[in-house]
Amino acid sequence: MQCLRQVWRMTKLWTVASTSRSLKVTNLHRSMNTLQQKQQVMAEDKPWGLISEVGDEGFQESVIDIIEKDFHIICLKEFLKKPMLHGPKIQALLMWNCSPAAEPSLLSWLPSLKVVANGGVGIDHLDVSYLNSLGVKVANTPGVVSDATADMAMALLLASARMVVEGHLISVDPKTTHVPQSLLGVEVTGSTLGIIGMGNIGYKVAQRSKGFDMRILYHNRNRRSVEDEQAVGASYCEKLADLLKESDFVVVVVNLTPDTTGLISHRELSLMKPTATLVNVSRGLVVDQDALAKALKSGTIRAAALDVTHPEPLPRDHPLLSLPNVLITPHIGTNTNATIRKMVQLMVDNALAGVKGLPLPSEVKPK
Repeated sequence: MQCLRQVWRMTKLWTVASTSRSLKVTNLHRSMNTLQQKQQVMAEDKPWGLISEVGDEGFQESVIDIIEKDFHIICLKEFLKKPMLHGPKIQALLMWNCSPAAEPSLLSWLPSLKVVANGGVGIDHLDVSYLNSLGVKVANTPGVVSDATADMAMALLLASARMVVEGHLISVDPKTTHVPQSLLGVEVTGSTLGIIGMGNIGYKVAQRSKGFDMRILYHNRNRRSVEDEQAVGASYCEKLADLLKESDFVVVVVNLTPDTTGLISHRELSLMKPTATLVNVSRGLVVDQDALAKALKSGTIRAAALDVTHPEPLPRDHPLLSLPNVLITPHIGTNTNATIRKMVQLMVDNALAGVKGLPLPSEVKPK
């Protein structure tokens, strides 16, 4: 009898335990189903964004996860196959390297568009007033590009001054049997730097230049505060001509506007020292490239280092490409993994705010 009672108790305990386990499993399944349902609803609630493409001519695949966290995306090529189907659901246009172009032909397919989020600071390719008239807000990505672009300006300056590319070509040339002592560059430390455009990027250039004990001059629409000037040891030149005459290196860091188009042309180049170097990290159209080619050929200035041209890339027969005293890179001023991810995140933040009707973190207003 005692054995029977013990068996009965064990059977009861086992039944209770099994029931408890079953309830836990059932609750777990319910929780998982609820979570899946919530995730599905959240996914369905995500707005749609239009991008150019994924790859070398569009967004790098490594940053797509940032966009897809908050947006469904469709590439332009796929969109154009069925624009009437996809158009009404697109609320954000995420523009990279000026694409997709915000032209009337495309905008006419996007009746629900609320925001154009541009990757980069320059918005010379966007008609902000026109877009605003359609009820579409515009944003860019200032601030996050400043460090990388300033680094690039200094890299170009140093590479040109110390003939880094020329030295590399000699070093890897299979015909090289000795190192020529005629490969002489110019001194950077203690030289005079002229910065045209003392915004965020220009100021970052000044900060870096201070480490080379450079004398820093700058020209800007508005003079910076005395505190800003003293922090980097910069002196303001009200007249651009004064800066050009005194500088050993001239770094151009302005936005492209009607006023800055062709800012550096024959006259400005003629004012520079014959030993001076022009560095452009702004926009290609800021510099008159025909005038620059002539100045480089004639020895009006020593050299030029350009991260930007117009167009990009230059035609293969362009005179600048055959000159030994010009260094050109393919507009890679912001091209670091960290900076690109910051830019894309700010684009998404702007786009999401625009879709939700909230203030954009970096909205661009018409001037």
